[in-house]
Amino acid sequence: MLVAALVLAGCAVTPQLATQKEVQDRVKSDTARMYLAQAPIAAPVTLDEAVARALKYNLDYRLKKMESALAFDLTDYAGYDMLPKLLATAGYSRRNNDSGGTSIGIEDGLVSLRPSTSEERNHSLASAEFSWNVLDFGVSYYRARQQADQFLIAEERRRKVVQNLLQDVRAAYWRALGAQRLGAQAKEVLDHANLALARSREAETQRVIPPVLALNYQRALLDATTLINQRRQDLDYAKAELAALMNVPPGTDFVLADASETALPPAPANVRKLEELALLQRPELREEDFKKRITADETRKQLLGMLPGISFDFGLHHDSNQFLYNNSWVQGGVSVGWNLMRLIALPSLNKSQDQQAKTDEARRMALSMAVMTQLRVGAERYRLALEDFNLADNAAQVDKRLADYTKASVSAKLDSELEAIRTQARALLGAYQRANAYANAQIAFGRLYNTLGFDPLPDNFEGDDLPRLTERVREHLRATEQGSFKLDSNLFGRLPSVSIRLSGVEDPVMQVRMKAQLSQLLARNQIPVDADKGIPLTFDLKHGATEGVEKATWRIGMSDGHGHARGDAIYTATMPSNARETAWESTLVAAATSKLSQVRTWLAMSEGTTQ
Repeated sequence: MLVAALVLAGCAVTPQLATQKEVQDRVKSDTARMYLAQAPIAAPVTLDEAVARALKYNLDYRLKKMESALAFDLTDYAGYDMLPKLLATAGYSRRNNDSGGTSIGIEDGLVSLRPSTSEERNHSLASAEFSWNVLDFGVSYYRARQQADQFLIAEERRRKVVQNLLQDVRAAYWRALGAQRLGAQAKEVLDHANLALARSREAETQRVIPPVLALNYQRALLDATTLINQRRQDLDYAKAELAALMNVPPGTDFVLADASETALPPAPANVRKLEELALLQRPELREEDFKKRITADETRKQLLGMLPGISFDFGLHHDSNQFLYNNSWVQGGVSVGWNLMRLIALPSLNKSQDQQAKTDEARRMALSMAVMTQLRVGAERYRLALEDFNLADNAAQVDKRLADYTKASVSAKLDSELEAIRTQARALLGAYQRANAYANAQIAFGRLYNTLGFDPLPDNFEGDDLPRLTERVREHLRATEQGSFKLDSNLFGRLPSVSIRLSGVEDPVMQVRMKAQLSQLLARNQIPVDADKGIPLTFDLKHGATEGVEKATWRIGMSDGHGHARGDAIYTATMPSNARETAWESTLVAAATSKLSQVRTWLAMSEGTTQ
């Protein structure tokens, strides 16, 4: 008991606070590593470079990237649990006397043998045993699948961080650029305004101008100065936000490149199509898809645990005991074990699985509704931001023209000069409001684009250096800001091309026109056409007249290039007898339009993708 008490006393653990030196060392180490291996800023920063720096150096993105890499490593590690167990053991045995014993007759109780032993006092043991449990293999298989889905979830979260970074950098950049453009002008106007206030008070004191006029002028000038300071501060904060997003070391001063304002795309008209894309691509919803698979695999794993377990064992053994007849031997066996009591929990497991499936579905539907609402609100906010910018742009132009006119027509009178300064302050405020409105329009555009779930860079960019990454970002921004929103997904790849085959039409000129119309229709719906290498898409016409009415039947089919059919559809239309050629062409366009979704499905099946 005394020895046990001493051992327990020696194993007692008391809390130990971190010392001041340990904390200081940690702060110093973290601060040094925050900005390690970053390319210095040697030139004015463009929007493309700002996004590239955020993607390459932002600490939040680094964290998500490491979490994704960790999940991938755990996925690789989980796969090894499916391997059989191979256990190698070695040991040494020693005792202070001989083991042994005697045999006693069961019926008469007589000793049949004198005491004897078959084991040395000192001997060594060694073995290599191979064991494989079928039940453990199945459980490990589903556990590995769950871990693989966890990696995919980590990838979706990394995608979301990349999308948010682009949006945040876009917002901070344009606001900071607006502040930089107007900084020098604001300082000059504010200096003039302060001087004008002082002269106005002096003129009021000396009765050069009426007191009421001087006070009204001072009040108007103070209001304009206050608004200018507010707008300047709002935009000035953006530069600090941009520096944090790019992970710029504190105290580093940098200048933004004075880029020309890009034309903003018009507000989207087909919001319904954008909703479909958002539901298809948003990382949050795709994460729910993987969670659903994890839940299903968890149920399968639990059901598998209720089945009998079959174990296969095989091993090589060695014992140095000299009394043994065989010191080395091979041993194997098969065993079956079944915990029948676990079957009682089967109804409860099925019930909990149904409830979990309903909960997952409800959560996914609620999230889908939130995404759709967010998209519609984002589209409306972007439309209103465009209107606000147009109004602010017109107002700024009017204020500037008024300031230029007042400045040009100023006379020697004090009130005329003070009015010129007031109009200049008003013009500067209009310029700030215009810069803020343009930044808000860019922010609304970025937010709307972000709600769609598009990836700024769809493939891996980790190996790109900063110049290469900047160029790729520039290409992406140029593509997204030209024209309207693209209405196809970049998450699952592009649909393969098709080769149009037309039969049942005898007129060669009519065939050419029909193929041209089909090509235009498919191209408008993001289905490329390649006459040589495309997947065969056949349009076969059958027609016949009965009782003065013409009946046209288009059979639409697709094969995979090896003669295997991928799909078949029929479209029927009724026309008057002796109809014009344009009427037949219209039936073909109508047939292709009505079966367009099926054609896209066939193409997806051909390439093993979904669209």
